Amino acid sequence: MPENKDKIVSFRVSEDTFETLSRIGDERDASLSEIFREYVDMLVKHDGAVELVPEGRGTDGDEEFPPKVEVPKQVLREQERLELENEHLREQLEEHKEYINKLKDRIEAEDDVEHVMLGNVDAEYR
Repeated sequence: MPENKDKIVSFRVSEDTFETLSRIGDERDASLSEIFREYVDMLVKHDGAVELVPEGRGTDGDEEFPPKVEVPKQVLREQERLELENEHLREQLEEHKEYINKLKDRIEAEDDVEHVMLGNVDAEYR
């Protein structure tokens, strides 16, 4: 059975956020590592569905988290249409890039013809 090894997670936070986290750690008499491990354990346990509730505010037993919202079919169809259009445009962009690269290769392959790159000429006269 493979050994379960701990991994290190590192990220940056702003100075204000760090000071706030340090204050929270001091209030709870816990290190920042303990606070983050507790949060990550809770996040994993609930499959990413964690709700932060301010003290004193309880949740109704009827409420579900994350809340579910009914989205009109028209919005879903528009989203699907936009995703398909996005995919099509990306494919077209790739085709154009390939075509440009082929043209560049052809220009480089033609050694006996002198080519002037307009971008270079423009840069020389600035």
